[in-house]
Amino acid sequence: MIDLRQLRYFKAVAEELHFGRAAASVSIAQPALSRQIQQLEQEVGTPLLRRTQRRVELLPAGALLLERTRMILQELDRAVADTRRTGAGELGRLSVGFILSSGYGLLPSIVERFRQLYPSIELELHEMPVSTQHTALLRGSIDVGLLRIQAAPAELEVIPIMEDPLVLALPARHPLAKRHKVGLKSVAADPFVMFSTGYSALFHERIRVLCDQAGFTPRVAQYATQIHTVIGLVGAGIGVAVVPEVARNLQNRHVRFVQLADKAEPLHVALAWRKGHETPAIQSFRRVTEMVVSDLLLGRP
Repeated sequence: MIDLRQLRYFKAVAEELHFGRAAASVSIAQPALSRQIQQLEQEVGTPLLRRTQRRVELLPAGALLLERTRMILQELDRAVADTRRTGAGELGRLSVGFILSSGYGLLPSIVERFRQLYPSIELELHEMPVSTQHTALLRGSIDVGLLRIQAAPAELEVIPIMEDPLVLALPARHPLAKRHKVGLKSVAADPFVMFSTGYSALFHERIRVLCDQAGFTPRVAQYATQIHTVIGLVGAGIGVAVVPEVARNLQNRHVRFVQLADKAEPLHVALAWRKGHETPAIQSFRRVTEMVVSDLLLGRP
């Protein structure tokens, strides 16, 4: 059976065409090197070198084996290097689930920074709601999720990375649109654009509780499933809405965003993966995400 050590010894002799120099280059005694080459020739079943007292020459079979040996050793070196890079989280493929709202600012910044730092890791991006991400993580169809914190299966690790406060979205011509801060009770008589319970149960319940604490039940003019739809309806004058602050990034000129005077627990954006499956690539993605969030909080682009 031919082993890699014999191929390395043969390559040294075939390139040096001198047993003494070849032995020195691979740190082996010359007689031992000669025995290794003889064993290799026995394994392949044909002479590889022509030896005389003055010189060593490659035979045609030896020239072919030298060409293939170089290819084998180069591929082996590449495989070892790639294995090390994969182990260090610098090479491979990473499947990422994300909520739509993260695409308004956070996700593009993460992807841009990640591709700069880890160009050899291929990112696969899949937009999906939180509950779908939970299922996809458990099944292994995605590796990591960028999502909002809500009740999750015990098999998942969920790490908060950023707060996303709730704000009040008003039509630009609303009487309160120029205020810095508004209490929900001030808009109790206004029609509301609300997130539907089916697709955005977390938002719907959080806003319902806030309105209840403010002493009223919102009069819903329209339900919607996505933040950009809610903001579009507010801009059209359909009603007011309570939305995550990330909605500011939509930059709808017909909508004004004001802080809530009410005490409102912020929403949280998080990363999630299966417990015990935080691969080096996931660790790299987590580090980049934390870097981007830190820059955003400090106001850096």
